[in-house]
Amino acid sequence: MDTWSYFRTCLASIWLHRFYIYSALALGISLWIVTQFTTTKTKKKGEKSSGNPTSSKGTEDKLVNGCATPQAEEVYVAGVKIFYGSQTGTAKRFAKALAEAVTSLNLPVEVINMGDYDPDDCLAEETTSRSICVFLVATYTDGQPPESAAWFCKWLEEAANDFRVGKTHLKGLRYAVFGLGNSVYVDHYNTVGRRMDRWLWMLGASRVMTRAEGDCNVAQSRHGSIEGDFQAWKAKFLTRLQALCRGEKKPCSGKCKKGKCKSPGKQSKESSDHERGASEHENTEAEELFETSSEEEADAEEAGGTNSIIDVEDLGNIMGHMKKAKREHELQEGDVGRRENPGRKEEEEEEKREMITPALRDALTKQGYKLIGSHSGVKLCRWTKSMLRGRGGCYKHTFYGIESHRCMEATPSLACANKCVFCWRHHTNPVGTEWRWKMDQPELILQEAIENHQNMIRQFRGVSGVKAARFEEALTVKHCALSLVGEPIMYPQINRFVRLLHQHSISTFLVTNAQFPEEIRSLEPVTQLYVSVDASTRESLRRIDRPLFKDFWQRFLDSLKALAEKEQRTVYRLTLVKAWNVDELKAYAELISLGKPDFIEVKFKVDGEWFTWIDYERFQELVRERERSGGSRTFTAADYTARTPPWALFGARERGFDPLDVRFQRRNKARDVSGC
Repeated sequence: MDTWSYFRTCLASIWLHRFYIYSALALGISLWIVTQFTTTKTKKKGEKSSGNPTSSKGTEDKLVNGCATPQAEEVYVAGVKIFYGSQTGTAKRFAKALAEAVTSLNLPVEVINMGDYDPDDCLAEETTSRSICVFLVATYTDGQPPESAAWFCKWLEEAANDFRVGKTHLKGLRYAVFGLGNSVYVDHYNTVGRRMDRWLWMLGASRVMTRAEGDCNVAQSRHGSIEGDFQAWKAKFLTRLQALCRGEKKPCSGKCKKGKCKSPGKQSKESSDHERGASEHENTEAEELFETSSEEEADAEEAGGTNSIIDVEDLGNIMGHMKKAKREHELQEGDVGRRENPGRKEEEEEEKREMITPALRDALTKQGYKLIGSHSGVKLCRWTKSMLRGRGGCYKHTFYGIESHRCMEATPSLACANKCVFCWRHHTNPVGTEWRWKMDQPELILQEAIENHQNMIRQFRGVSGVKAARFEEALTVKHCALSLVGEPIMYPQINRFVRLLHQHSISTFLVTNAQFPEEIRSLEPVTQLYVSVDASTRESLRRIDRPLFKDFWQRFLDSLKALAEKEQRTVYRLTLVKAWNVDELKAYAELISLGKPDFIEVKFKVDGEWFTWIDYERFQELVRERERSGGSRTFTAADYTARTPPWALFGARERGFDPLDVRFQRRNKARDVSGC
């Protein structure tokens, strides 16, 4: 009983003093929470100041239940890749100097000559490599890049302006550009660096700092020499690189004014402290060294770029481009909507854009093209001019009997599905894998083609040396070479266009790049069908023709098979480029066996005589007979061959030159430039 009484007394005492007990417990818990919070904050602050979030903990802290923690996975900068394009060695020297400075920060670094780098295959990989890409590029003669950087720059330009390449193609790539130039050349000062900066931005890449420019003109250089400009920029870049290593996210939006970045988003405290602590002298240098590229990119935004901040005034333009892109996407999806609602066909046709843009029209017009409608063109061949003067015709005159002064070179489609490295049209024509533009009717194209061709011929009236008889003959077109530029067979109404030419008694010589096998199969008879065989293996074709189709090799083989099914004359055009494809003779032989062209495997030696020429009148008769029979009456190449004249045979004294003409040699030129 005494024990029980004592226990009751204790419980009563605790109950009476419960308030003090609760207070003591609450105070103890509060002190423990404050201690834990303070300790954790101190640890985090120590990790941040170390500059490497993954090095502050040991290996044992990096795994939780066998899995890497998010903090252990995150590496903000994996390394730096320095690309240089140099003509005299200055950019290369700067690249090595920058590499040494980056190495001192314990970061992996790689120095790359742009001439040894294939951006088509490798540059997209940098979007996920977490490396910082630095581009040191010089501007050479007439604003052109150095020879070693020419292909790199050309690829960037084409990708940035190619509507098939997405505007996020290089999203994730972080970069900085330092251009080398000479302000004495006012019109071309640092144009290569400026363009490269813009093209990268247009492809979705993010600047880590605004473009900088070094000036070889010591009188205008901000720091007394291009070396001084580079040293000032290098110091800024290294500071920015260290900030990136700490995980600061402050990308340049392209709206920078005199080096002061106006990028959106909250800046880190460390970055703000660093900027506040910078001296007035350093700020002045930054203002002088860096210059804005916002004016250049405003143009790009109007073209559909949306990577940077958009002003309210520009919102209408951006929305317009977005609607246009949406319409184009719907057109790519197929013809389902058109089949369900045929009444929209004309409306959709109006919504399609024209193939020839104003800039393209200006460029082609300067090159001598006479453009027709929205996607066709005609141009006067130099051999037409030569034969008007009686100085000889092109090889087709020797091989096939074409009268060069009566030949019209034209195309119903300026677009092509390849971007060949040897393209003699300088890649000015548009590219695509299908017809997605407004379409002109074949009657309009033919009428304007003949009119434009005749107008160009009339310019030779009264020109010294022009033969009057040939001038009159030239006004009547007898042949049409559908090989001017682009891929004529892409034109959806190519068969109607060919029929119209034949109705005007104009022979047809059509060239295709062997990427449209179905169109070749469905093509109506032409006088002679050419296929350009630019390579004999898949890899060399990819490198040389740079086709747009992913299944380009199968399309190529299927096109050759389709050629073998043709009953009319067919020709392989072999394009051999030294050091590219001339050593693939066995593979070429296999392709020849596949397509069975008439003018590799010559089939027209009859009774000991060669029949390589064409009886053009007989061809037109056969075409008309086929049309009258509704296509049931066919004909073959042998039905319209003609005997080859003796002067056009191999070994003839005339060496393939028509004796009716007179050889012409240009002044101070020893070699023969006429004939074949």
